[in-house]
Amino acid sequence: MAKVIAVIPARGGSKRIPRKNIKDFYGKPLIAYSIEVALNSKLFDKVVVSTDDEEIASIAKAYGADVPFLRPKELSDDFTGTDEVVHHTLEYFKNRGEVFDYLCTIYATAPLLQEKYLIEGFEKLKNSDAINAFSATSMPFPIQRTFKIDKNERCEMFMPEHYRTRSQDLEEAYQDAGQFYWTKLNEKSDEIMFGKDSIAVVLPRHLVQDIDTLEDWKRAEIIYQTLNQNIYDRWNNVKKQLNTNQKSIHIRITDIFFISVGQNIGYEIYGKNELFLRPVLVYKKLSRHTFIGIPLTSKEKEGSYFFKFSYKPNRYSYASLNQLRVFDTKRIAYKSGNMKKDDFNMLKEKIKEFIEVTPHPKKGGRGITSKKKQRNTKDIISKDLRNVK
Repeated sequence: MAKVIAVIPARGGSKRIPRKNIKDFYGKPLIAYSIEVALNSKLFDKVVVSTDDEEIASIAKAYGADVPFLRPKELSDDFTGTDEVVHHTLEYFKNRGEVFDYLCTIYATAPLLQEKYLIEGFEKLKNSDAINAFSATSMPFPIQRTFKIDKNERCEMFMPEHYRTRSQDLEEAYQDAGQFYWTKLNEKSDEIMFGKDSIAVVLPRHLVQDIDTLEDWKRAEIIYQTLNQNIYDRWNNVKKQLNTNQKSIHIRITDIFFISVGQNIGYEIYGKNELFLRPVLVYKKLSRHTFIGIPLTSKEKEGSYFFKFSYKPNRYSYASLNQLRVFDTKRIAYKSGNMKKDDFNMLKEKIKEFIEVTPHPKKGGRGITSKKKQRNTKDIISKDLRNVK
């Protein structure tokens, strides 16, 4: 059976982003992502980190990689290439009687690396007469229409003959994705990696990001969070349901729903990103598409207008009675639960009291609402219903 090794070069002397290889990236050192993908792929007999740095070595071991040596200083400066580092690793094992058939060099700065593309590269290489397979992606703009800026700040096209050529008529170009490089170790080639002896494993552009500057780092973070939105935004699945077309929604009084109530301003416990989601208690169904509801909060507040109840074990919610209003069922995102019967009966009494007994407009006291005032309250609710679209 073929023996396969992964080598992850990771020196400690990164200049533009200090300690880049072990800098925290969403809760883990950056190098951890490459190590974990390599191990989870089950492709390798060994996953080796080649480093000159004891801290990097310690972290790499903690995430399951082999670190059998610290790389010598002469192979750890700014001018040492990846090929020399990898050759040193292979020679180390060869001198100890361990020889490999396939090598995969994986960069430590590849948090977007995915197992399926690593596996695809190995399978394509193994089943072909090629010697190398590496990650690539398409160029976002036709290279035939690029230009340079000279010392006088004037422009000059590299291929002026294509100035008027339509983009769709130009041949597509690709670039190195900088994630992994497979090689058959028992075969030799005089070609460079991007030559005729190599297979390109084409990745979608949204999975590719070099990390050489702080701006690159930020872009990688944005891409990673977007790809893993369900992990970092616990309401993401709820949001996805907001635009689904449902023919009918069956709701009952005492049901608790999450409702889209517009754009999120600042931080809200139920609001993430631009969307503000809020749990709403259904007090009364009015029509197929409308109901009277009360927005809920998890924070205890003082005052006679706030009603405390529990619709989940060991968790209290608070209904602000003066926020009682009409909601559109089309904004329902997710059914969460329903209220206890006893709590709901108490709430009905609170609402009745709230509608019939209001603060005195001048003295701040409590007084019985007149029949005219009660009718006005009903008129307001009716008016709200007419305005629902």
